[in-house]
Amino acid sequence: MNNNDILRSIRYCFDLSDTQMIAVFGAADYPVTRSQISDWLKKDDDPACQHCSDSQLAIFLNGLINQRRGRQAGPQPEPEKRLTNNIVFRKLKIALDLKSEEILEIMGRADLPVSQHELSAFFRKPGHKHYRPCKDQILRNFLKGLQLKFRPENPEISASVWKKVPIRS
Repeated sequence: MNNNDILRSIRYCFDLSDTQMIAVFGAADYPVTRSQISDWLKKDDDPACQHCSDSQLAIFLNGLINQRRGRQAGPQPEPEKRLTNNIVFRKLKIALDLKSEEILEIMGRADLPVSQHELSAFFRKPGHKHYRPCKDQILRNFLKGLQLKFRPENPEISASVWKKVPIRS
């Protein structure tokens, strides 16, 4: 998956407006404009589509963590220059305060059941002997499961979904 796909999926999953997307970037002390957001969210075949870099997506995910879990004291963590699916998966897990059982349930919603052992392998350090790279299919299905969990089909409910994700201060 490319970074633009991930950004679009997260936006759709939580029904984020442009203003909310700007606020997420702002939570990581990174100012963006509405036109930048718009260009990142355009379809890949659109000539106006701009590539969202690894560091920009890392900043967005750090902002999501800050917004959902609360900001840590001290300086902000340095955004990763190179993102992997494992890092994206871990940052979403942290931002949403998901436990292993909840992730397994989310993966089940997307009809891609994984075992507890497979799941823990995705969150290990790359040098660990049981580390396993997270493939696009796993991340794509995790994002699909999040969408099924947090964005129900009922439009009246979907408007308030972002508010249902707990915020810690």
